[in-house]
Amino acid sequence: MRRIKCLILGGGQGKRLFPLTRDRCKPAVPIAGKYRLIDIPVSNCINSNIRNIFILTQFNSASLNHHIHHAYRFDYFTGTYIGILAAEQTLQNTEWFQGTADAVRKNLSHIALQDDEDVLILSGDHLYRMDYHELVNFHRQHNADLTVSVMPVPRTHIKEFGVLKLDNDMRINAFKEKPNSEAELKRFQASLELRRKLKLDKEKLYFASMGVYLFKARALIKAMELIDDVDFGKQVIPHAIDDFKSYGFVFRGYWRDIGTIKSFYEENIALTRKNPQFDFFSEEKRVFTHPRFLPPAKINDSHIVGSLVTEGCVINGAKIEHSIIGLRSAIRSGTKIKESILMGSDFYDKESGCKDAVPLGIGEHSVIERAIIDKNARIGRNVVIRNLKHLKYFDDENYSIRDGIVIIPKNAVLKDNTVI
Repeated sequence: MRRIKCLILGGGQGKRLFPLTRDRCKPAVPIAGKYRLIDIPVSNCINSNIRNIFILTQFNSASLNHHIHHAYRFDYFTGTYIGILAAEQTLQNTEWFQGTADAVRKNLSHIALQDDEDVLILSGDHLYRMDYHELVNFHRQHNADLTVSVMPVPRTHIKEFGVLKLDNDMRINAFKEKPNSEAELKRFQASLELRRKLKLDKEKLYFASMGVYLFKARALIKAMELIDDVDFGKQVIPHAIDDFKSYGFVFRGYWRDIGTIKSFYEENIALTRKNPQFDFFSEEKRVFTHPRFLPPAKINDSHIVGSLVTEGCVINGAKIEHSIIGLRSAIRSGTKIKESILMGSDFYDKESGCKDAVPLGIGEHSVIERAIIDKNARIGRNVVIRNLKHLKYFDDENYSIRDGIVIIPKNAVLKDNTVI
C-alpha cells in the first residue's frame, strides 16, 4: 500500500449542495454533527494504510484547509502525508480547473508519480466504508491498467449511475451513462453465468460505477495525454476503458452519493435509525476528524428520541425526534425539533447585554421540522420552520428550499416569530 497515491477530487462549485456550499467547498460540508464529508475518504485511506493523500480543490477551500490542518497531523516517522492541491496559475496554465480530470492533469507534476505506483482516485462526497486492500489486490492480480469499483444494482436504480458491462472474467467492455432504452438495458445486463459466479441477488442485474478508480501510474499519465476531456466519470473513464486494460471490482458494502441536498438530508436522518445501514460506531474502521476539547452534552428536562447529540451541546426543556444535533448547539425550552439537522456552532455565544440581539442557537418555543440549520445560525423565539406552503424549490434572503427541505444558511439570523 506504500506504492499507492490517492487523489481525492474536491469537485467544483457544489451547486447541487447549495446553500451548504455557499461559504465552503463540498468536501468541507459537515455530516453527522461532528464530521466533514472529506473525513470519509481520508479515513478509508488511513484505515487501508494508504499514506500519500492529495486533495484537489478550487472553490471556497479555506474551511477545508483549516479542517485538514487541524484534523490530520502526523509525526515524522509514519511517512503519512495529506496535501491540498488548489487551482493555481502558472506560465503554462492560466485558467482554473475546468473539471475533475483537468484538475488531475494539471497536478500530475506535483504528485511526482513513479512507474511502479498505482493511483487511487476518489470523490469527496460519497458515504461508504471500504478496505482498499481488496481493491488493490484485485487490480494487481489482474495486471489491470484501470480498475473501477462497481456495485450491483437493480434496474430501478440504474438511471442514477454510469453503468458498466462486465464479461465473465470481470473485464469491462462497455460503459454508458444512465442507459434508458430497452436495447441498452438488455446490453448492459449481467450474464446469468456472472450472476451465479458472484452469487448476486436475482434483482441486481447491473453494475454501477461508484466513482472509485485505481490506475497504474503510467496508464493514468498516458490517459491524461491522450484524453483531453475535463470530467473524469462521464468522459475520461469511458475513453480509458476503450484504450486500456480495464476491470470491474465488485463492492458488496453500503455506498451512497450524497452530493445533493435531498441525498445529504436523507443519509443524515438515516443515521438516527436504530440499526442504520451505515454508522460511525466502529472500533476497527473508525472515521477520523478534527479532535476537539469540548465538555459533554448537557441535557435538562428534555425528551429525545432516536437522535445523535454531539459534544458541547446545551439542551433545556426541548423535544427532539430523529434529528442530528451538532457541536455546541444551544436549544432552549419549549423547542420542538423533528427530522432535522442542526450543524451547531463554531463557538459559544457571549452575553452581549443587548436584549434585542438574537442569541446563537434555537430560541424558546420554536418548531423545526424537516430542515437543515447550518452553522452559527441564530433562530429567535417562537420561530416556525416547517415549509408550510409545501414549496419544492425557493430562495429567500434568510433561507432556501430544495426538494421540500428548508435550509437555513450559515450565520443566518431569524428574528422572533418568523414563520417559514
